[in-house]
Amino acid sequence: MSTPTPRVLVTPAAEATIDLLRDENGPLMFHQSGGCCDGSSPMCFAKGEFRIGGNDVWLGQIHGCDFFMSTSQFEYWKHTQLTIDVTKGRGASFSLEIPLGVRFLIRSRLFTEEESKNMAPVLQGEEYLESQQA
Repeated sequence: MSTPTPRVLVTPAAEATIDLLRDENGPLMFHQSGGCCDGSSPMCFAKGEFRIGGNDVWLGQIHGCDFFMSTSQFEYWKHTQLTIDVTKGRGASFSLEIPLGVRFLIRSRLFTEEESKNMAPVLQGEEYLESQQA
């Protein structure tokens, strides 16, 4: 059985930024913003600072950080692989990287037909929360 196609990836530059933020803030999590604040940017929070609920979907982990987005947004993005990157410039969000003078961003591409046949599973918010308590 082959490895499932990951739904979310991360660039080396974003990994380096995550390492800086983790050193300062401890464990981290990401939530793909649905248009508030900084458009539709991936937002980085200290783990637990963003409340996950039934309207969220867990897509996987990037560099040891859980990655979520809203269920309604996932319906639009479920056919795309997301890659988290970082760029210079100050975003207008509450994300932890903003004071560093950089911001996380999403690069996306459609999954190939072959990749779509072997997708990594997602968890609804409640399923994710239950899995963390087990």
